[in-house]
Amino acid sequence: MVRVVIVFGLLLGGVSVAFAQASRDRAKAEILAAEARFQQMAADSGVAVAFECFAAPDAVINRSDIIMVGIDAIVKHMRSSKVTAVRLQWKPDFVDASDDGTLGYTYGKYTFSAIDPDGKPISSTGIFHTVWRRQPNGEWKYVWD
Repeated sequence: MVRVVIVFGLLLGGVSVAFAQASRDRAKAEILAAEARFQQMAADSGVAVAFECFAAPDAVINRSDIIMVGIDAIVKHMRSSKVTAVRLQWKPDFVDASDDGTLGYTYGKYTFSAIDPDGKPISSTGIFHTVWRRQPNGEWKYVWD
């Protein structure tokens, strides 16, 4: 009887590990798909619209030592920008997710360009880091960028 319990426990443990890995792998694929939709929306509809659409209600953004907490603060900041012709491109180099598939993160390189209020082109490149959380409806929204 003890052997049966031990074997059953080992089998159950193996199934749990496989289930966790499947959840994690599925979450990673979904996060990469969300990143791609986010990037496409930024290109098609504008950066401000995309950052508003993909933000969780409690999202936080850090820009130039300014912390914006919550979607309202993010929208206000994005809409108050004086730059025009904003273009933001990025691509994750890495993605990972929690074993339960509810939280994940990406990082990679970005390129930003725009026209400043004086009509001069500006640009920058750098590294981004985004934390994603699965929402109750199953969608992925960023909670940190």
